[in-house]
Amino acid sequence: MFSKCKQSNFLFFWFLLFPFFLTGQECSFFLKGKVLDEHTDAPLSFANVIIQELNRGALTGDNGEFSIENICAGTYHLILSHIGCEPVKIHLDISGDTTLVLELAHTSIPLELVLVEGENNSNINPGNSIGKQTIEDNIDENLSGLLEKETGVHILKNGKGISKPIVHGLFGNRLTILNNGIPQSGQQWGNDHSPEIDPLIANRISLIKGTAALEYGGGNLGSIIFVEPQKIGREPHLHGSLGYSFETNGLGHNANLQLQQYTPGIAWRVNGTFKKYGDQHTPDYFLNNTGIQENNFALQLEKSWRERWFTDFYASTFNSQLGILRGSHIGNLSDLEDALERTVPFFTEENFSYTLDAPNQKVGHHLVKLQTRFYPDEHQSLQLILSGQLNDRKEFDVRRGGRSDIPGLSIQQLTYTTDFKYEKENHDGQVFKIGQQNIFINNVNNPETKVFPLIPDYFSWKSGAYTTFNQSWEKAILNLGMRYDYEWQNVATFSRSEPEKLLRYENHFHNLSGMGGWRYNISGKQALTLGTGFAMRNPAINELYSNGLHQGVSGIEEGEIHLNTEKAWKTTLDFTHQAGSGFSFESLIYYQRFWDFIYLNPQDQVRLTIRGAFPVFKYEQADAAIYGLDLATQFSLGKFVIGELKYSFIRGNNIQDGNALINIPPGSLFGQVTYRLSESIHISKLQMKDIEIEWNNRYVFSKNEIEAGQDFVLPPDAYNLMGLKISTNIILPKYKLRFFVKSDNLLNAPYRDYLNRQRYFAD
Repeated sequence: MFSKCKQSNFLFFWFLLFPFFLTGQECSFFLKGKVLDEHTDAPLSFANVIIQELNRGALTGDNGEFSIENICAGTYHLILSHIGCEPVKIHLDISGDTTLVLELAHTSIPLELVLVEGENNSNINPGNSIGKQTIEDNIDENLSGLLEKETGVHILKNGKGISKPIVHGLFGNRLTILNNGIPQSGQQWGNDHSPEIDPLIANRISLIKGTAALEYGGGNLGSIIFVEPQKIGREPHLHGSLGYSFETNGLGHNANLQLQQYTPGIAWRVNGTFKKYGDQHTPDYFLNNTGIQENNFALQLEKSWRERWFTDFYASTFNSQLGILRGSHIGNLSDLEDALERTVPFFTEENFSYTLDAPNQKVGHHLVKLQTRFYPDEHQSLQLILSGQLNDRKEFDVRRGGRSDIPGLSIQQLTYTTDFKYEKENHDGQVFKIGQQNIFINNVNNPETKVFPLIPDYFSWKSGAYTTFNQSWEKAILNLGMRYDYEWQNVATFSRSEPEKLLRYENHFHNLSGMGGWRYNISGKQALTLGTGFAMRNPAINELYSNGLHQGVSGIEEGEIHLNTEKAWKTTLDFTHQAGSGFSFESLIYYQRFWDFIYLNPQDQVRLTIRGAFPVFKYEQADAAIYGLDLATQFSLGKFVIGELKYSFIRGNNIQDGNALINIPPGSLFGQVTYRLSESIHISKLQMKDIEIEWNNRYVFSKNEIEAGQDFVLPPDAYNLMGLKISTNIILPKYKLRFFVKSDNLLNAPYRDYLNRQRYFAD
């Protein structure tokens, strides 16, 4: 995989027009400075500082200082890099001797909070963040796969390309994902429905926990995933990047192209992604019909009308076709029982193919956003966002009579969102916010399926208002917040008894949420954060009215129209310690108590239909508790080696019957060590910098607390995956190339993941 950035050089034309200036040009300027750790202000030694156009640079000393001499006047790009840091590129106009103080976010464990650009930094919510280089180095991953290595995050999967994130045991309707500031509205009611977002549009992917979540609703008690495209910098040159990767498993091709430019009239960026995979395989057999085809495009425009008035426009389209393991779609009861016990699944062929047959999914998600921000003065801001989303989903079954080309499920969902926010910051460390949001959803089933729909037609209107208050002192920060949501649902569905009748339901829900947080800085290196909150979440449409075959998960799902509103109280205690760029540590303990917790429970029943034999799942309620521990540490071993360890422990219990909750992630342990070669490699004018060798290991524990009879099969055994990655940056006058090769399962170990619904049938 490689990426390149090309810059047009206006000085070139200047020299053509005025060649006599060349002989007298001044080339005796120097560039000096210091590189500091962004979090601790400690100097960073052995950081690379390179002037890209000159292919010259320097290495910082023990005090973080560097010096580059004999520089001509002109426009340059400065590239900063350090082991364990995201590289930074800075645009410079040099017309004389220049001294800079530069910062790098050295610590990958973000003990400071992660914030959406432009918001106040008095918030105390701890979070995790994934930077641009990590996103680009995992061009083959979807959004969920990128988050999997973060503490407290797990992945619910349904094969290779279908996955959704789980944060502290919660997912789907309980987890809000913001696509460029817009709550992602899709048919996330299914365990097989991935967020329809291209992560390559983002400069940063952040996980936020705390009162900031109140701004976006969802009844999630402090778990928000931000997918944030970078603001377009004031760089007059045309910049671009091209990335490509090839993956051996599935013979997968991944390509991404980005172009951007700032002009006084308007700043623009375009982004396009293409993916194509064929059949995945285990060490022993092919997983037939598990390919992926994906085409995405995004357009970003930014305009500054006045000094205090800014407008942004964003549009994206996400289009994916996903194969479902053929061996998970069984024709009769005896074959289904056999499939749950087989080592090798049904319909396994020995030949590789890119063909996507039934069962499969075709999903399109299209988003348009218009945002305007106005700053009456330096302490106040007003923001208005208008957006629209269209989600088009078709799911194809293996159907008799040559009807497999007719979808068994075909739904269009149209969503309109309005969002208004006012923020004021006082001189005494107080920050006050109020906001109001409206979400309108129209969900319609297309009649082409010729079967009763799994999810009914419905229209919903959700209106919410919130307020948050932050107070900062020298050593402490206090956060308080409250939110109220009203939701109206108008539903048209069919009865489950014979003969079928058209039924209409009208629901009114009122939900309250409140959170508070207190952060105390024990010293300049240690901090303790306590957070607590209460939230209500009304039942979602699928939990109330699901009725039929959910082909994507190869199961029949049934809702319960008498479900109560879910209520929860969550408390977290977070401790962080950062001794400097050489060591950092974070621990987070959490406990969440639920009343009327809604969950999808496997029934002791397998049902034979005209479309095949399938296990039955039903939405039920019980009082429950989910609790856990997240640990993360990062450390340096000498000057060129950095390591990290992350451990996650989580349990979920049904308080009423004493059993463990299903679909709660198992514990996991992740470790990584990265070594950077101290010397660069020079080949003619080519310079290979930042050569890194990374070894990682992920161990996933078994779910021993799940008993026989709670699920169709017992949880799989624990497994261990070892990975290796080698990467380097190649610096040229007009280009920067990045090359890497990696293995995610170096020992080619077969395994089954408890959170992958296809583990019933295959490795």
